[in-house]
Amino acid sequence: MSFYDNGEDEVESHYTVPRSFEGYPGIVHGGVQAAILDEIIGRVSLIEDFHAFMMSVRLDVKYRNPVPVEMPLHIVAKREVMRDRFAKAEGKIYLPDGTVGSEASIKLVRLPEEFRVGVDVSQELGWRVDP
Repeated sequence: MSFYDNGEDEVESHYTVPRSFEGYPGIVHGGVQAAILDEIIGRVSLIEDFHAFMMSVRLDVKYRNPVPVEMPLHIVAKREVMRDRFAKAEGKIYLPDGTVGSEASIKLVRLPEEFRVGVDVSQELGWRVDP
């Protein structure tokens, strides 16, 4: 997945989930949907600072409609609260017709310092910031 932020409070992505991630035939596995939402929503803490990692401590997912594999999806995360050590955000997976397939709210906390020391995300995780 590629992620794009608006510089303020939202992160979005466009992604087509391959058939290998289906649970029920033709439908994206619920665990994969949760992982997609967790990943994009976690990026809201990186909008102002690419190294301001936070980790999820609570993830609440609601499955609204079946999410099809091999169809273009629009995924959006929006920050609700951002403090130094704590954040709340929500995200949605939109189906091609604009219907919400699944949505989640997340509580995030700052990643402890001992996990951040000496980590270069561009090298270790292959992340990059495109202009």
